Amino acid sequence: MRHTLPIAPQFYVTAPQPCPYLEGRMERKLFTALQGDTATKLNDSLSKQGFRRSQNVLYRPSCAECTACMSARIDVSKFSPSRSQRRVSKRAAHLSRRATSPWATEEQYNLFREYLDGRHATGGMADMDMFEFAAMVEETPIRSRLIEYSEGDDLSAVCLTDILDDGLSMVYSFFDPELDRLSLGTYVILDHIDIARELGLPYVYLGYWVPGSAKMGYKAKFKGIEVYRDGIWNPLTDPDAYNADLHPLSTDPIAEQVARIDLPDGRN
Repeated sequence: MRHTLPIAPQFYVTAPQPCPYLEGRMERKLFTALQGDTATKLNDSLSKQGFRRSQNVLYRPSCAECTACMSARIDVSKFSPSRSQRRVSKRAAHLSRRATSPWATEEQYNLFREYLDGRHATGGMADMDMFEFAAMVEETPIRSRLIEYSEGDDLSAVCLTDILDDGLSMVYSFFDPELDRLSLGTYVILDHIDIARELGLPYVYLGYWVPGSAKMGYKAKFKGIEVYRDGIWNPLTDPDAYNADLHPLSTDPIAEQVARIDLPDGRN
């Protein structure tokens, strides 16, 4: 009888490229493939260690002289909406929610293009065509859903969401940029908190929070927010207490980072 030992995930580092959050800096990512029978367990485990999913890849910032990017999540049990967030929920309460399988449609892509053209015309995704959009949505080896929000027959917002063993991970969301009055970016997060409560899941993962980046500042406005730094999750207290200073010793060597990653089968 032949016994096959499981192969540990291999980790790699991307080449440096301009940082999308902080001007004048270079970003670098530590990443591994997400595939095979262990994909779900690996995604669950690494998400708790600051990793994010993009199609069949899990990645985490590993910049040479910067540790500004921190994975952020909301502790649902500690969340309570602010006055302005309650107003957002009330204004958008007429929207209908529909959860579907991760299958891209032309209607979704058209909304995605409007969102990019209106909000991120110079971003890294600005040139994505329908095929690339479909790959972003459909190439998932784990349990994922598209959460659609509609006003009548009109699609207003969409979020690609992974269902983890301890929460919901908001992989990517987009919305109609002309509906500013509804604050749809905030509303989609608020609704995901409600969904997590309905499912009995303790966390909603939001992606990265970056001190000094205006486009990421909204995440600090949610009560119960936690950030992953130095190997642990801690409540985000005063956002102004965090800095994004550069220092050549701010990031540990890649080999040390990989050695400290906990894999789902107990290996490091």
